[in-house]
Amino acid sequence: MYEQDLQAAHVIEPAEEMAALIQQFDNIVIVAHGSPDGDAIGATGAMGYLVRALGKRFILYNATGIPDYLSWVPLPGKLVSKPSAIPFKPGLVVVLDCGDAWRMGKDLLAVFPSYPSVNIDHHLGNPHFATLGNWVEPGMAATGQMVAAIADAAGVPLSGELAQCVYLSLVSDTGSFTHGNTSAAVFALAARLVAGGLDAAAMREKLDNQWTMPKTRLWGKLMQTLTLECEGRIALCPVTSEEITSFGAVREDLEGFVEQMRRIKGVRVAVLIRQDPGRRCKLSLRSSGKDDVRSVAAVFGGGGHLNAAGATIDEADLSAVIRQTITAIQEVTLAE
Repeated sequence: MYEQDLQAAHVIEPAEEMAALIQQFDNIVIVAHGSPDGDAIGATGAMGYLVRALGKRFILYNATGIPDYLSWVPLPGKLVSKPSAIPFKPGLVVVLDCGDAWRMGKDLLAVFPSYPSVNIDHHLGNPHFATLGNWVEPGMAATGQMVAAIADAAGVPLSGELAQCVYLSLVSDTGSFTHGNTSAAVFALAARLVAGGLDAAAMREKLDNQWTMPKTRLWGKLMQTLTLECEGRIALCPVTSEEITSFGAVREDLEGFVEQMRRIKGVRVAVLIRQDPGRRCKLSLRSSGKDDVRSVAAVFGGGGHLNAAGATIDEADLSAVIRQTITAIQEVTLAE
């Protein structure tokens, strides 16, 4: 049944191609996007275990490191954040979950063209920037799901810590199997991981029980300050770096908050606007059903998925960003 699901999703052939490419190289750098979420870290870890099983020398790379709330993830090796820390000349760069090359970080991007590369991703609009192979499949719920297919193609068992990393990817990018991207293939893969020995309850505890008191107090404050716009169809919450640090919290503590905003009855689009130091604001957008927040993010040069997207706006005036965002949502999504 699982194989049939993969065939229906048109993934067996590209997975086999990626497996064949990876097996040709050694000294592999595995990189996902900076400020990583569960799928980025899960896919990174799963690919690391895959290439280790193939007997390859490898290093994990992330420009901003692993966030504290994912520090429990059992990675297969050292994770570095600077090209100078890579202990070998890269034979292959495996880029995961990056909708564009710049998302791997400016330091690695500066030397990236010098090395053979493959690009494995599920974001719409990915420009196919790798030199050897680009597997971009927006129909896949998570990049970790794609890594699982490559492991199958390479004959590497989906068990142990590799399975934990794949499961992390699945639950992160499907909202614990509740988002619209939760296909039969996703359920089949999750069932297969559990049948292979994965303790889903233990994984859920590790994912959920990571809150700190600074995060708890920050969320309490934000719950009080969020507003409803456009007759309750938009939930909007701006937050500044000063507000975050005033609670002793960090930016990563905002992870998941925009999903909670979407739970408000009548809300179609939820927006968290984080004002960073300097002239920059970060948008996180979530929706349900057919409301397309990726198109909203694209207005500002961002991207993502139909129901989960983001963008960065080079604008210091938070009130101006709020107005621009509401206008874009009204014109692009709510107008439909």
